[in-house]
Amino acid sequence: MVASLDHCATRIGAIFLLLTYSLSYRLVNNVIGDEVLVQVEQGWLSGEKVSLVTGDGTYNSFKGIPYAQPPVGKLRFLAPQLPLPWEGTRNATAHGAVCPQVDIFTNVFTPGSEDCLFLNVYTPNITTDLLPVMVYIHGGGYKCGSGNIDNLGPDFLVAKGVVVVTINYRLDALGFLCMDTAEVPGNAGLKDQLAAIKWVKKNIDKFGGSPSNITIFGQSAGAASVAYHTISPLSKGYFQRAIVMSGSPYSDWTLPYKPAKRAFILGEILGFETNNTTELLNFLQNVTFEKLVNVSATVLASEEVTNILIKLYPFTPVYEKDFGQEIFLSEEPITILKSGDVNYVDLLFGYTSLEAQLIVTKFKESLLALYNRYAEMLVPSKIVLKSNADTVLYVSDKIHEYFFGNQSIGENTMREMVYYASNATFVYDLHRFFRDFPNPGNNSRYFYKFSSYSARNSLGVAGNEYGLFGAAHTEDLLYLFDPKALNLTLDINSTEYKLIDQAATLFTNFAKYGNPTPDSSLGTIWPQFDNETLSYVDIGSTLTASTAPDEPHMKFWSYILSLAGIDF
Repeated sequence: MVASLDHCATRIGAIFLLLTYSLSYRLVNNVIGDEVLVQVEQGWLSGEKVSLVTGDGTYNSFKGIPYAQPPVGKLRFLAPQLPLPWEGTRNATAHGAVCPQVDIFTNVFTPGSEDCLFLNVYTPNITTDLLPVMVYIHGGGYKCGSGNIDNLGPDFLVAKGVVVVTINYRLDALGFLCMDTAEVPGNAGLKDQLAAIKWVKKNIDKFGGSPSNITIFGQSAGAASVAYHTISPLSKGYFQRAIVMSGSPYSDWTLPYKPAKRAFILGEILGFETNNTTELLNFLQNVTFEKLVNVSATVLASEEVTNILIKLYPFTPVYEKDFGQEIFLSEEPITILKSGDVNYVDLLFGYTSLEAQLIVTKFKESLLALYNRYAEMLVPSKIVLKSNADTVLYVSDKIHEYFFGNQSIGENTMREMVYYASNATFVYDLHRFFRDFPNPGNNSRYFYKFSSYSARNSLGVAGNEYGLFGAAHTEDLLYLFDPKALNLTLDINSTEYKLIDQAATLFTNFAKYGNPTPDSSLGTIWPQFDNETLSYVDIGSTLTASTAPDEPHMKFWSYILSLAGIDF
């Protein structure tokens, strides 16, 4: 009888434990009406169910999640600090503040807040069947942008069965000031990105995402950032795949030049002159943050001219000196690539068919006159900074002849200007970086050119009057994200939606399998890239596999760089 009672008690205890576990699991992943509760390391979050823009389903949305402490006061310019816990349940139905910024395209100032280190998580289902995770790093020249749904509605990607994360990171001088000191060695913005990725790896399983299947991807400066993560020792092991869209660490606009000197120039511009780093840091940590945004801390007089949209930004990633800190990047990318000491992950990389079509209006308003007046504007900054004036002028003549013939640069050569700027600003440096990237071993590499064109290509329409009808810089994002601020119409029976479905399938396939076309359902088996075949796929109205895109231009740029003693 006693044994029987003991056995019964044991069964009741087991059932009680099972019910307790089940209830606990439901509490951590509870849906109450449209409210969704999740518990992460810092505390509870209250998200919401949101309808897909297509109207054929829902996803769970969690916005404004802090992944680091607010970088304010004495934490301004420093590496991000671990996030603090909160009490109770945090509302996660609204975005956190954007980082202070001036838009590089519109020149509009958005004050935001220094307390801006937030991320957003969008997940199809919160289950124990963990899904692949895609973490997006926004572009904007390291000066503007955010992870908000204004530009980055996750609908198309989430609908394909992946968890999507978008992030903010510090921008401009607040994110990329370098003083060559232990406190401010540089790259705070890149370290913010890494802190967000680490947070994702630690917490994403609570949202139904797999911490062992993380893809980071980004466009423009976000693409260069992703590429930096592929070569940073600090980022090793935190992601398995990377997608690099229209940007690389070799691009002129991401190159550092005299970064510590710029810090002192910034102080001088704001009215504080000193040669003491401690005094300068104290001053810069105490001025209002608005004063640190969009300041042209130029080192050379010529930079007053070249400090434009696609040539130069004063505050960028740097190669850190060793002060005993955790170093994100210690050497030039080319040195790291040649050493082979990189993060071997699956890679997908490429660019759009007419990148510079995005800024036709800027060319028309002001840039054409600059390029026509100053010959060195045509010359890559990497050459200008290493060469004497005679070499720069000689190189300029060669570039002018190749792209413009004997025509002066003006509105009548807008098409030629767009072809030149697309190549010089984005294309050839992306080729260079990935041709230099070491053989991936067991990891895959895929190369693309994005040429999809439809009514959805709404950002480069100013080029149409010049006979330009391609995919402009950032227009590939319109097929991966639903930018809520643009209020783009969507008919699921339209050509636009067919192209959206194609692009979203390719990119999420890569996140899931490390292969954009794991089968022939999209009509093409995508060949892997290597330096011999230079295989790629054109992502247009259909998928077309070929080899060596823009190779005549690449041979030309190889020749141009050789004139300054730079390897292609």
